[in-house]
Formats: sequence, structure tokens, C-alpha cells
Amino acid sequence: MIRRLVLTNVRNHATLTLLPGPGFVLLTGPNGAGKTNVLEAVSLLAPGRGLRRASLSDVARRESPGGFGIAAALDDATDIATGTLASAPERRVVRINGATAAANALAEWLSVLWLTPAMDRLFVEPAGERRRFLDRLTLALAPAHATETSRYEAAMRARNKLLAEPYPDREWLSALEAQMAQHGAAVAAARAETVAALSTRLDQASDADFPRAALALEGGGEDADSLLAALRAGRQRDAAAGRTLVGPHRADLQVRHLDKHIPAAQASTGEQKALLLAIVLAHAELVGERRGQKPILLLDEVAAHLDPARRAALFARLAGHAQVWMTGTEPALFAAIGEDATRLALG
Repeated sequence: MIRRLVLTNVRNHATLTLLPGPGFVLLTGPNGAGKTNVLEAVSLLAPGRGLRRASLSDVARRESPGGFGIAAALDDATDIATGTLASAPERRVVRINGATAAANALAEWLSVLWLTPAMDRLFVEPAGERRRFLDRLTLALAPAHATETSRYEAAMRARNKLLAEPYPDREWLSALEAQMAQHGAAVAAARAETVAALSTRLDQASDADFPRAALALEGGGEDADSLLAALRAGRQRDAAAGRTLVGPHRADLQVRHLDKHIPAAQASTGEQKALLLAIVLAHAELVGERRGQKPILLLDEVAAHLDPARRAALFARLAGHAQVWMTGTEPALFAAIGEDATRLALG
């Protein structure tokens, strides 16, 4: 867990130091106080672009000279930090115990998962949103997934660019496709393992307060040989389309509401929220079993959209987690949690 968090020029926070304890970390305050900005800062202590998927230059406080910093001291005495310099606002800098590191290395130290109001439409959004959600789930179980994904995507971008040339270098094209096949198969396998393990965990859930969800991975599950053959056979088609039409970047996470026997996309808004919570809670428990420590959970304005019974059920399920950061405009939303929490008022 995080025992000390320091923000410098992050969104509306010029400087902010927080000393969160274990368990619940409750951030309250009026709209615009910067509660979600704190969660975004924590999310940037993991690989990726954070819970808003914003450009790095947008994270920096507008009134600052440029650049921002996020530093955290973990309970195992590890210090991690990330941010940008004013001279390079879109270049991310990562340091672990003072030494420069790649952003993907953060996955070895922290597992972070989040739910935000923007994710309420996850089941009706394009497939890319669900892939990103699945990749975040997978990353918590397999830290190497971030590296495999980035290498696959880099090779794919280079291949797409090469195919756009009138006379592409065939040897270089073959080399890029070999890289895509190698890393793409690893991405597909890690996702499939996550879906299978999470499905088993969901099947074992007996909590009647949250609907049962069934998961399935659709497309993008080729092994290395099959993907390599498909890439080579599809060069002309992909050149005409201007993009690669086969591979794990085309996969989709399918979710069904088991109790109603309908796709999650056809469930009510409240049911979709509950399905999403059921998946995240089951995943956090699975990560705890696999890695010996549950991920840090960031739940932005979740309590406000639940009825009192389901809110109490959520708090009960979250009790015992290493650290759960939650936001809300009113402290009363968290009254059922009791005194065993870090309560921080912003604004």
C-alpha cells in the first residue's frame, strides 16, 4: 500500500502531501476540490496513461511552469516516483528508489485498478474500451503483460507504416510480423488466462448483493504460428485498409448477466454498474491469492450511485483489502465504514 503520497503541480494541486493508512482512504469535498485528481495521480503510479487516459501535459497544473511530480513511499520501504519535466512535457520520467526505470517496471511494485463514472458505459462502448479494461486486469496478474503489449503495438505501427510504402522491404516486413506473432501470442495467452481464472472466481462467488457475470474472450486469440501466417497472408488486404485486421488488438471482452441470461449491454444502468463491481471485486480477490497482496483499488464516486443495501455490501466486501481509495461529496456516504479508515477532506 501507499503510506505517503506527494503531488507537485498535479492538476489543481500545487503541492499536496497525504499520509494514508491501510484499508479505506476516503476523500471527501465539493465538486472541483480535486478528489479525482488524487486518484488519477495514484493511477499514474502504474504503467499506462492513468484513469483519465489524458496526455501527460494535461496532468500538469496550468498555472505551473510546466511538468509535474508524483512520489509515493510504499509500506515495504520502496520509493517510486513519476512525472514530467517542463522541457519535455510529454516524456514520462519514472524512478524507483532513485534509479531511472521504464514505466512498465512499475507493475512489479504496484497493482492498481480503478472504477470511474466514465466506465459506467463500458459494456456499450466500442471493443477498445473493454480491451483496455481487460489489459488492466491482466497486468495485475502478469506484470510482463505491459511489456508484451507495448512491443506488439510498436511492431504493428511499424508494419502499418511499412505497408503504406509503394515497395515495402519484405525482409523487414517479415521481421516485424515475427515480432508481432511472438508478442501478440503472449498478449492473447495472458488475456485468456485472466478470463479463465476470473471466470472460475466469479462462478464461486455466492454474494447475492451483486449479479453473477460470465466472461468470454472473442477474437484475437491466435497462437504465434497462426498469427504469423495470417499476417503474411493479409499484407495486401491490410495495406488497402491502412491498418492490421487480425491479431489481439481486435479482441473483445464479452460479459453476460447470468441471472437474467442477457448480454451486459442489455442490462439496466444500475445492473451494469453492479456487474462491473462484481468483476472488480472478484479480480481483486484473485490477485490477492495469486500475488499475495490485493491491488490498490480506486473507486471514484461509486458509493453515491448505489442504494444503501448494496453500498453496505460493497463496504463489507472491501473490508480487509490493503488499500481502497474512495471519493464522495458527502462524508455521510461512508458512515457505514466506521472509524477504521483514513478520512481526508479536500477543498
